[in-house]
Amino acid sequence: QVRLVESGGGFVQAGDSLRLSCAASGRTFTNYAMGWFRQAPGKERDFVAAIRWSGRSTYYTDSVKGRFTISRDNVKNTVYLQMNSLKPEDTAVYYCAVSLKYYSGSYSQRRQYDYWGQGTQVTVSS
Repeated sequence: QVRLVESGGGFVQAGDSLRLSCAASGRTFTNYAMGWFRQAPGKERDFVAAIRWSGRSTYYTDSVKGRFTISRDNVKNTVYLQMNSLKPEDTAVYYCAVSLKYYSGSYSQRRQYDYWGQGTQVTVSS
């Protein structure tokens, strides 16, 4: 069983930065992709960013391009999401996820992921 634990959420002002972390544990595995999704109240859980095992391929939803950066440390089994220039519309619960399967696309679909964390709240005040 895989366990994912997110951290780093909080309450910030518009324009501030936060870095989210997600540590994976519970089994040894390689060649997996990791992603971040977010869910605002009353809305669907939407894709934010994803990164392949090598770290060389990253994917972002349009609304965060240029502001968010996903990265990973495979030694620590940890993925990060650096969020800069935060906006009130970034307010949501942020979830990390692991995909154990290979896909040729951007890992932007929830169905592509096998395990999920419990989420961390990010609130951006105007």
